[in-house]
Amino acid sequence: MDTIENTLINQFRSPAFPGSFFISFEGIEGAGKSSQIVKIKEYLEEKNFNVIVLREPGGTSFGEKLRQAILNSEKDIHPVAEAHLFCSARAQLLTSVVLKELAEPNTVIICDRFIDSTLAYQGVARDLGVDNILKMHSIFPLNLVPHVTFYLRIDLETSLERQRMRNLPKDYFESRDNSFHTKLIEGYDLASDLFKDRIKTIDGSKTTDEVYLKLKSEIDQLLFEK
Repeated sequence: MDTIENTLINQFRSPAFPGSFFISFEGIEGAGKSSQIVKIKEYLEEKNFNVIVLREPGGTSFGEKLRQAILNSEKDIHPVAEAHLFCSARAQLLTSVVLKELAEPNTVIICDRFIDSTLAYQGVARDLGVDNILKMHSIFPLNLVPHVTFYLRIDLETSLERQRMRNLPKDYFESRDNSFHTKLIEGYDLASDLFKDRIKTIDGSKTTDEVYLKLKSEIDQLLFEK
């Protein structure tokens, strides 16, 4: 990691609300994020946490409108415009929801995608450059990141097979070719190297129960073993 990149990484911090936690899930299509988020939410509620599940872009009326504008677009959006739209939705989500909810003790926020998606999608797959994405997040509140991020890693073949089994309509990003999705994996792998302390890489190709047990173990360490 060069000096400039290291400086950019060091600008990030997690929200400081004792007793409350911010968790994100990342991965390419078919990684199993949605099903695992449901299971982890149920587990944490059994432990008497107030659990709030959010998605990116989204989580606010502003963010949901941007989500529809991007994912339903039939024309290509310039990658710079994509990145700024995601940052706009993220800033609103952080100030309107995340920081306010985390201020209440015993709260866990689970977010389906966060900054690492922008690093992978726009920084690498759309060729904007990871440094440029990091620079866009250099001011508050965009310099806030989750306490832990779970990257459910699968290969392209597994992703394609799971998408075939689901047989759902493809959105703006899902409809792109295999080379795009290969670069997405490279982007997520790079993000996990840049944020080694925050991002926990989980083998998403294993069974749902195996992945859940690994996630539960990691969450127990974060919430209960410090």
